[in-house]
Amino acid sequence: MPIAPLASYDITPARGFLCAYDASAVTLGGALAEAGATALRLPEILPTGKVREVLETSLPAIAPEEIAALGEPAARMAMVHYSFLVQAYVWGAPDAPAMLPAVLAVPMVALANRLDQQPLLQYSGYVLDNWGLIDPAAPVHLDNIYMIQKFAAGTDEAWFVLIHVAIEAQAGGALALFAPLIAAAEAGDAGAARGQLDQMVGIWAGINAIFDRMPEQCDPYIYFRRVRPYIHGWKDNPALGAGLVYEGVERLGGRPQAYRGQTGSQSSIVPSMDALLGVGHAADPLKAYLDELHIYRPTGHRRFIEDVRAASTLRGFVSRTGHKGLTDAYNAAVQAVADFRSRHLEYAASYINKQGSKSAGNNPDVGTGGTPFMKYLKKHRNETAAMLLPA
Repeated sequence: MPIAPLASYDITPARGFLCAYDASAVTLGGALAEAGATALRLPEILPTGKVREVLETSLPAIAPEEIAALGEPAARMAMVHYSFLVQAYVWGAPDAPAMLPAVLAVPMVALANRLDQQPLLQYSGYVLDNWGLIDPAAPVHLDNIYMIQKFAAGTDEAWFVLIHVAIEAQAGGALALFAPLIAAAEAGDAGAARGQLDQMVGIWAGINAIFDRMPEQCDPYIYFRRVRPYIHGWKDNPALGAGLVYEGVERLGGRPQAYRGQTGSQSSIVPSMDALLGVGHAADPLKAYLDELHIYRPTGHRRFIEDVRAASTLRGFVSRTGHKGLTDAYNAAVQAVADFRSRHLEYAASYINKQGSKSAGNNPDVGTGGTPFMKYLKKHRNETAAMLLPA
């Protein structure tokens, strides 16, 4: 069965998984506007060391009903602001708290319910919905985008996020080739499939070229000490033990909640490519972790990955056909993803693993998602490279 049109998954060829609307033009009203304004002041508040006191005393109370009535862009922008506020409250002081106060917990959980996501900072709020265009008439390129909501407002923080934004936009062209590739495989059209795979490999060359630019304006030392501390979660994090209590959220019953932190592994680009190319992962803790991350993605993006995996017969078609040009094109696509994962592994080593530990919550051996990331990233890369077909 073919996949649905991209728009039904909240995907566009020009922007990929990025928000299709102008996030910088979204306005919030009333108390939500007040909370958003406080969130935008986090770069001023965090250096004072009084972020918890400021947020507890200055944020307005927001009823869940106000959140439920929001339109999609407004709910997503409110989610951006509140997820930053929540992370700042938890990680903006030397010791992690046991409880998130109701003034943050209630709207955060209501927003998570409204958007069918988790009540903390996720990749969607950090990257996909958190950027604007300097020139609205120009494309989404590194020289034309800015980060809306920030923690510290430094160049390194913005560049880290904007590299991801530019990669997501570049990937849109590849996502637009998914349906034609699936159709070509179903029709047994080796020529069409080869041509589309060649196009995809060219797009991935652009993705990897953008990724190569990370060190230009994001220094490993600054990243580890000024960017990374705020994006951790509260699952498998030694600083938070069993997790965080969300005060005032009746259905949670005062029990600590443990959620994975924001991580680039929540991006839907590579899982979509795995689904299209038939790349699988062994049934082990890594596979369980990848499956767990799926719920941290926006609902449309989850459906896209699921539908592609159910619909794509591309790997089997290429293998059966035995067409050298087609096999070479398929292998080049697999290799492009493996190269991306290799670069991710290199950055993880230099930006995180080689940096000295500063606190229990920012351990250089534990990823922001709460995993032994070096081991997992190596396995990701190796399992992808192992999917190359005999030429």
